[in-house]
Order: sequence, then structure tokens, then C-alpha cells
Amino acid sequence: MFSESTLIQQIIFQKRGGRMFKRVFSAGISGVEAYIVEVEVDLSDGLPGFEMVGTLTQEVREARERVKTALKNLGFTLPAKKVTVNLSPANVRKEGCGFDLPIAVAVLAAMGYISDEELGKTVFSGEVSLDGTIRPVRGVLSLSDQAKKNGFARFITAEENVAEAAAIGGIQAAGARDLLELVEWLNYPERITVYTDYGNETVRKNAHVLDFSDVRGQLIVKRAAEVAAAGMHNLLLIGPPGSGKTMIASRIPTILPGLSGEEQIEITKLHSICGLLPSGEALMNERPFRAPHHTVTSTALTGGGRIPRPGEISLAHGGVLFLDELPEFRRETLEALRQPLEEGKVVVSRLQASWVFPAEIMLVAAMNPCPCGYYPDRNQCNCREREIHRYLSHISRPILDRIDLCVEAPKISYEELAGTRGKKEGEETSEQIRERVERARARQLKRFEGTQIRFNSQIPASETKNYCSLGKKAEGMMRRIFKQMNLSARGYHRILRVARTIADLAGEESISLAHLGEAICYRGVEEKYWGGGDAV
Repeated sequence: MFSESTLIQQIIFQKRGGRMFKRVFSAGISGVEAYIVEVEVDLSDGLPGFEMVGTLTQEVREARERVKTALKNLGFTLPAKKVTVNLSPANVRKEGCGFDLPIAVAVLAAMGYISDEELGKTVFSGEVSLDGTIRPVRGVLSLSDQAKKNGFARFITAEENVAEAAAIGGIQAAGARDLLELVEWLNYPERITVYTDYGNETVRKNAHVLDFSDVRGQLIVKRAAEVAAAGMHNLLLIGPPGSGKTMIASRIPTILPGLSGEEQIEITKLHSICGLLPSGEALMNERPFRAPHHTVTSTALTGGGRIPRPGEISLAHGGVLFLDELPEFRRETLEALRQPLEEGKVVVSRLQASWVFPAEIMLVAAMNPCPCGYYPDRNQCNCREREIHRYLSHISRPILDRIDLCVEAPKISYEELAGTRGKKEGEETSEQIRERVERARARQLKRFEGTQIRFNSQIPASETKNYCSLGKKAEGMMRRIFKQMNLSARGYHRILRVARTIADLAGEESISLAHLGEAICYRGVEEKYWGGGDAV
């Protein structure tokens, strides 16, 4: 015997000649994270039309024409009814072409061409072309991850996106060529070819053509680069044109450790959302190296826009952000780096919401000491003191305070430049340096196990005593240097973190006088150019 509510539903169903309301699930992007979207379609009596509601951007509204034309070209005739499409939650602004596919599926289901069986456990995302072909979209890794978190069993998208969708693991992913194939799949689920954990089995190490063995001389600079890589410290290189600053900076990714599975997912999400995932790759296999031109705007560097997207600093998350010709950047652009460098994230606030983009980077910057590049060599430099001061003042003290290591790259001698390549002392390969960096990182991972800290540059000020304790002699030396260099609290803690990294490279648990002395030397160049005195 049927209940009253069931009987009413049956009467309505018979009166309408079948139920013409369907719900299909999709997902949208907000910042770097995704959220589930319910795509509801209703076919009802009334003036024929195709209406879409739910706070939509223009590209989402245009899905109406793409879907209608695709269905017509595939032989599906829309009934002479009012078609209403609702994308819920209605108060969240939807953008992108990924809603084409779920809208098409929901319309076909409402018309009776698709069985309901698979709709409730599947998330759809893809762009639909006018001939019914399913095209790839951005941010599929985030969408698939959110579908998995919400308990969905399957994620269906374009064939080009299927490897990325499956890379998250724990969810079935399938890639359809066109709507006809998808209709067949949904009516006969046993015919679906699914992928699980695709592309997430191994993590390749850096496979760069560049190598540190190409760099002649500059032993101090290469040592500073090694220390910076071992602890993810920020590095500033100062020197005349042609001294190898850019050459060294571009090779730093070759000595960084390989990516962990968690880091791969984090980095891939950011690049996928921005459409920068390499063609044919399910996951990013190398640490990013971003080198924006000095004309970059603060919004492009930190992120934002009408629909907020990650900027260059977030695209460098887990890798290197290289700013060449640092004083040529706009002052306001450099000042926008202050919070991200301190907190490891970018917060973009708008009237309707706030977005958080990750920004745990290693900042590497290079600059000339003056406009012509040859100061303090007065035989070559003709810049006036006022010009030099104005040039250096583009970089504020708060920005300098956030740089851990500052080293000079002197002019290369003829003997160093003309020397034979290979086994010469100091001309180590990137692989040799990376082995030391990885050992130092392994010590850090063991030390910070069970905490949110990943490497030494992230040690909070409140924990420096626990992780960077000094002996009696080193403590006395630090006290003298603090007064002599007029260090800020931030500068004091950064010296301790660098000393901790130098000790890790040496394989020692305690920070010795030598480790602290080397860390202090990396702050001396800053005093030479911005402190008005000689290097310490």
C-alpha cells in the first residue's frame, strides 16, 4: 500500500507524462579550492525558452547556446517546453566553461535519454563544443579532490583531463570524447573505462639541462645558494653586470630536493587553475621557477583580479621566485611582498569574500650596486652619490629585513673564465650539491616531525630558542653583533635560522661559533650598501 506522499508523486508523474526535473553534480573553483555545485534542470509547460539562474558570469550563461546547439547537432531535439537551469548555491558566483557538461547531462536526463542510476554518485566537468565534443577545462585536480572529499565515487571530464583527475587518488576518473559516448556510458555503466591513482605512483627528481658545474668561480655565491636551498631562505645577489648572478639563480632549482606527493598536489592545483599545467602531464614533477619581468604589477605578482587568481608568488609556491634587476621593480610592487614573505601566504580580500593563496617560496633576487652597475669601482662607475642612493632606496628596509642571505658576486677574472670545465675544485655538479641539500632537509624533516614546520626558514620566533640554541661563546658573539649591526628582532631570528641550516649542512646538531659566524657574514653586505659603513 502506498503512502499519501508517494501516491501524490505518482499522480503528478502520470499527469506530466514522466518526471522532467533532474539534478546533476558539478564543481566550481573559488581561489585555489573547489566547491560542489548542484545543477538542476526542469522542463515545464509554458512559453518555450532556456533560462539559466544562479549568479553566473557571461561565459557560464553562454553555455545555454553551446548546449542547445550541441544537442541539435547530435540529433537530440529539445521539447517545446520551458527549460530552467539552476546552479546552486545561488549566492556563489560561478565562472568558467566547466558547467557545460553537467548542464547537457541534466537536460538529457530530464528528456529521458539518460538513466538516473549513475547521476547521484558522479561529478561532471567539461566544456562542450558545438558538435558535442567534450573539451578540457582548468583546475580539474582541485575539482576531483573536492568530489572525493564529498564522497562521490566518480569524476567524468574530457579525455585530456582524465589523467589529472585521477592523480588525486581515491576516486574513479573517466574521460569521454563526446556527449554520445557519455550517454552510452551512463546508460550502460559497465562500459565505462575508469582510472584510479593515475600518474601518482612515482615522483621524478629535477631533470634540468642547466648545471652548477657551468658556473666558473664565485665560490662564495654558490655556497650561499646551497645554504639558501637547504633551508628555503631568501637570497639577494649583488654584483656588476656579467658576474653570473642570473646564471647562478637559474640553476638553484637544480639543487632543490625532489617533490613529495603532497607538494606535487599543492603545486599542480595552482598551475592547473591558471592553465599552466604542461601538456600531457598529470602532475608537476619539478619545482617551479618563476622569473617575472620588472614591469609586473603588484596584482600580477601577488594575485587578485576581478575573479581572484594566484599571482607569480603563488605560482612559485614550493620553488623559486626570481626577481632580476630588483631596484627596477616598482616600489609598491616590492612592498606587496612583505606579508607573503613573512606569512607564506597571500590573502586577497574583496567585498564579498576573501581568498587565501599559498606562497611558501624561496625568493632569489639579483641587482647591480648602482645604475651603471660598477659601484664601488670608481674607475668604471661615474654615478653620483645621490643617484646611487636613489637607486638603492627602491628597496626598503622592511624588504631587506626579510632577506636571509645577501652576498656579492664579484667580477670574474680571466683565469676563472678560461679554465677547463669539469673536475676543477669548486666546480661541483648540481647533483653533488643537491645530495648535501637533501641530507640537510632530511635532518629538518626529522626535527620538525609532528609540527607544521617544513624547513628552517619557517621556524617561528617563539621556537628559535628550542631549535636554534647557542653555546656560551656563540651567545656572546651574537650579543655583540646585535648591537654593532643594529639588528631588528626579525634580523636576529633570521641569522639564527640560517646558522641552524649551516649546521644541518655540516651534519651537526648544535650551532657552533663557525656556523654563526658564516650566517652573520651573509648580513654584512647589506650593511655595506644600505648601512652607510663597511661590511662587517
